[in-house]
Order: sequence, then C-alpha cells, then structure tokens
Amino acid sequence: MSAKKTRDPFWDNARFMCIVLVVAGHAIQPMSRSSDLAYATYLLIYTFHMPAFAIMSGYFTKSGPPTRTGLKRVITDLLLPYLIFETIWSALSVVISGTFSLNYGSVSWTLWFLLALAVFRILIPYIALLRWPVTISVIVSIAAGYLPELDSTFAMDRIIALMPFFVIGWALKERGILKNAGFFEPRRPLVVIAAAVLLASVLATFLLTAEALRAENLQRWFFFKQSYAELSLPADLTPGPWGGLIRLGVIAMALIMCWAFFTLVPRRLYRFTPLGAYTLYVYLLHTFVLFPLRETPSPSGKGTITVGLEPQALWVVILLLASVLIAVALSSRPVRRIARPFVEPRADWLFRER
Repeated sequence: MSAKKTRDPFWDNARFMCIVLVVAGHAIQPMSRSSDLAYATYLLIYTFHMPAFAIMSGYFTKSGPPTRTGLKRVITDLLLPYLIFETIWSALSVVISGTFSLNYGSVSWTLWFLLALAVFRILIPYIALLRWPVTISVIVSIAAGYLPELDSTFAMDRIIALMPFFVIGWALKERGILKNAGFFEPRRPLVVIAAAVLLASVLATFLLTAEALRAENLQRWFFFKQSYAELSLPADLTPGPWGGLIRLGVIAMALIMCWAFFTLVPRRLYRFTPLGAYTLYVYLLHTFVLFPLRETPSPSGKGTITVGLEPQALWVVILLLASVLIAVALSSRPVRRIARPFVEPRADWLFRER
C-alpha cells in the first residue's frame, strides 16, 4: 500500500476523507444515543461513507481473468489481515470479558469490509460477464433481505447487501462513465453549491426528526445487514414487501449522497493527500483507539464517557476534530512501520514456487 507518484490526488483525497468519516462515525456513536445533533451527524455519515468506500474499491478492481499475483494479493492483503486482527480481538476478549472465544465466522467490528473486498475481487470476473451487472446486483441485494437464513456468518448478509456499490464503482471505470460525463473537469460553482446544500439539508432533516428516527432505529437500515424481519420498521408497516422497497430507497439515497460527497472532494494535491494511500492502517487500528472511549462507563454510570456531555454541539465538533487527528496519526510513517507486519503481512513462505 505504498504511495506511487502517479496516484490521482482526487482519489487519495476521497479515501482520506472517507476514513475520517469512518473514525468519526464510530467516535460519536455512543453520544448519538442521547444527543440529537450527534445522532443526526451519525446518520448523515452512515448514509454514504461505506457505500463510497465500496464504490472506490470497485472502481479500482480489474475484471480480467484471475492472475497468480491478483489471487495472492487477495490472500496477503485481505484474508491474512482478517485472520490476524480477528485473532487479536479474540485475545482481547479474554481481558474484557474473561472468556476466550475464537470464531472466525463471527466477524469483529470493522473486519467485515476485508471479507467484502475479498469476495468482490474473486467474483468480479464473473460479474463482468453479465449483461446487466448493476441491475442484477441491486436485485440480489434487495432479495437477500428476505432470507433470514442469510445471517452474519462471515458477514455474508452485509457483503451481499452492499454488492451494488462495488459493481457500480467497477462499471463507472469499465464504461468510462465519469470521464465521459466530465466529472474530472473543473467543477461548476452551481454544482458544488448544490452538493453542499444537499448534504446540509439532509443533516438538517435528520436533526429536526432525530427523536422519531431514533425511536424507529433508522440507523440499522444504513448498516446493510440483517434480514427485513429483524430490522425495525415503522409501526404501521410490516416486513412483507416493504423491506425491499426501503432497501431500494436506501441504496438510491446512498448513491445521491455519494455523488454529493465526491463532488465536494478537492481535486488538487494537499499535505494530507498522500495519507489516502494508507487508509487500511486507519481502518484496522482506529478501533483499538476508540474502544476505551466507547466502553468506559461515564461517572454517572449511564452509558459511556461521551454520553451526556454538554454543550452537545461543542463535543460533536471536538469528536470530529479528534477523528481527523486519529486518522492522521494512524496513517503516519512511525505507526505504519510498527503495524506493517499485521496490516501488510509478508507471506511469501505461504506460496509454492511456480
């Protein structure tokens, strides 16, 4: 995952901004239980940050015949880090709960995305053979929610539900859609303003309706996991056909929000741009930084130490700024040097010579 001179600063900027949102979402999650502003911000982040990551991952995935190097990288870049960090979390469970449980099928916290990337890289040559890959992936995603048998083992419920975003990302590159649409050309001010207004409007809507949305557990729909029967629906609806329609709406909303996000991502090279090449370090390591914040009880004994903090707006801003600092620190050279054996393990010994 070393940076290259030919890297496009736009995509590295987008990666870094996305990983900051990942950290921010996890940082403010405990506070979102009691703060409307934190909950609205949390919802805003979750409407698009992982779909945006999936779109970027699909954009840079090649659909040609599998190669020896490509298959080896699936193992070394994704599956081995998954096994390593799943083992670490299992070991930490001894300290946390006093019991040791090593179950690689029960995915810990953020590690599901490694499996999602591995599955997509393996499947993309077959998906590329389809006449309507995007449409089919959306249908499969919606249909998966009707199957309670498709559970969270190896995060398969979430992987299948998010598949459309990987496929859309791949299609954008494969068919030259962004280039033909002039997406990489200088942005028109009105388009930038429209994207900013859209994000602000969604945040304001979430804020004004936060209490009702929290009561309906709306955030669970943006996790793209669990069957419709397991998800909370508004009181006047039943899972039936409505679950699929809701997921279709969530997918559509995520795509619109991703458009707004990518529209606002700066195109030029900045000091933080090179850090976009090392988002995997932040993704895998930030959970260890935030775990004490999320799990340490507050002095009042209610929730975590971030619950009930006043003034709420100030603390939301503090947590967002802290998320930026955490992302910068975890992608820094000293941290990468220490964590590289775990995040980017060298496993030449594992493969036979040709």
